[in-house]
Amino acid sequence: MKEMIWDDTKAFLALARFGTLTVAAKSLDMGIATLSRKIERLEQSLQTPLFLRFQTGYQLTDEGKNLLNKAEAMEAAAFAFTKSAKKESQLIGRVKVATAENLATHLILPALGRFQQTYPNLHIDIVTDIHTANLHRRDADLALRMVRPTNGNVSFQHVGTLGYGLYCSTHYQKERDDANDNFIQWGEHYEHLPAAQWIANQLAGKEPIITTTSVATQVSACLAGIGVAVLPHLVAQHTELVCLIDTPEVNQEIYLVIQTDLTQSKRTRAVADFLSELVKTHQDRLN
Repeated sequence: MKEMIWDDTKAFLALARFGTLTVAAKSLDMGIATLSRKIERLEQSLQTPLFLRFQTGYQLTDEGKNLLNKAEAMEAAAFAFTKSAKKESQLIGRVKVATAENLATHLILPALGRFQQTYPNLHIDIVTDIHTANLHRRDADLALRMVRPTNGNVSFQHVGTLGYGLYCSTHYQKERDDANDNFIQWGEHYEHLPAAQWIANQLAGKEPIITTTSVATQVSACLAGIGVAVLPHLVAQHTELVCLIDTPEVNQEIYLVIQTDLTQSKRTRAVADFLSELVKTHQDRLN
């Protein structure tokens, strides 16, 4: 048996969890061909097939299922080995983060477990109602936002971009009349949003098929075949919706904002670094 390479085990775990080469490769920030080679090399070193290949994706073989727990144990051991030093793990307290629900649900929360393993005594409170969370009033310690700060005692940095596209269901796409799309629009209190303004330009005075007040309801409306909506790729990629076109005019820059007097706080800095690295690492998914 050939010597096994740990990176190949990470590739095995990613493909087992996501089921497709495309998504698994993105999660590891590598190319599809590279991921495929790692899987093949691991199967050769173990001298056993780990996956069944289908057009719709990959499924674990019985041998692969038997090895999954062992691979996860290796992952946990490797993570523990590379964890921050004892001094870092002793950071204690709470840090309140204000952000958009889309970023919280699809980006931050899936990675939060790993952060808590590194800092078991450091806890994050996430506030997604950013209309009421104000750093100047100290409603939050830091924020991940799509609006560049223009005033206040805050420090900020640009960390990435949230990309958008025009989405619809596969059924709607088959029956679609490009010249007479049914647009799903934001309600009147959200007319300032770039997505709402883009759709308003497309409507040119015509009425939308429906208006909503959240991304989640727009996704549901699209899935129901009601019409088309401008959605963040980060959200839509987890659904069965089809992206008709990218809408770069709607893309939003992501800023990490911190109360200036907290920039030297070790616990705030740890959370800020975690969020910044998270956005940069997953920029391909965000775009």
